[in-house]
Amino acid sequence: MENIRGSILMVAAMAAFSMEDMFVKSAASHVAVGIVLMIFGLGGMAVFATLVAARGQSLGHRAILSPPMLIKLCLEVVGRLGYTLGIALTPLTNASTILQATPLVVVAGAAIVFSERVSARRWIAIGIGFLGVLIVLRPGLEGFVPAAMWTVLGMFGFAGRDLATRACPPVLSNFQLSFYGFAMLVPTGALILAITGGAGLPDGVALRDIAGAVCFGTFAYWALTKAMRMGEVSVITPFRYTRLIFALILGALVFGERPDGAMIIGSVLIVASGLYTLLEQRHARRLA
Repeated sequence: MENIRGSILMVAAMAAFSMEDMFVKSAASHVAVGIVLMIFGLGGMAVFATLVAARGQSLGHRAILSPPMLIKLCLEVVGRLGYTLGIALTPLTNASTILQATPLVVVAGAAIVFSERVSARRWIAIGIGFLGVLIVLRPGLEGFVPAAMWTVLGMFGFAGRDLATRACPPVLSNFQLSFYGFAMLVPTGALILAITGGAGLPDGVALRDIAGAVCFGTFAYWALTKAMRMGEVSVITPFRYTRLIFALILGALVFGERPDGAMIIGSVLIVASGLYTLLEQRHARRLA
């Protein structure tokens, strides 16, 4: 039952993350991306500050200044900056597909940074997943969209953030980490505004979309945290890839996107290699 509950929560989290992406992309069509990020960050901070206070925890802790935490926050900026610009400037389905390669980067990074053992078969699967990313990007070909490189930057930023989270002091709760993650969106949005300009007050439609992004985004964080604390991680984690399904549906219904053959082939390679890597990891742990 714990595996079933965890899997349902993981699917719900991925659906909510896709809704968050949709609202952010919609808001970015009405107001500057930097403004969207800053208001989105402030909204998420308010929600998680309330949750932290309800648990009797403190937002001020000396562990925040630890090197792993500072690295995590910097990589959060990179991830959010790249991915937000990616979904604002490219089709939602393309950005979501590229993001699915994040677990593969985490596995490769864990082998390099933490000296974790990665079998030859998992390295091959990682290579196939990266090939899928290249097929989606199509560098040097007619369908190549330079703005998609923002999503690649975001993917590496999120992967680095996940790796840094492993080394963060365990004294910090997930709600505290989420609060600081949203807090980093404010300077990230200010950085984008300083580079691109376009500062201005959001209209009612933009505020509605940002409010929707905050609601779905904070729920997604909660559901993801809850899911990862239930049942077996190797059973629940593969349901992360349902995010791509929700992105395809929302992209088609809301933005009229139609993925072509290269997109479909690339997404299949990325998801298949990710699932194989998870299954191989589960098998290795059972043998150990």
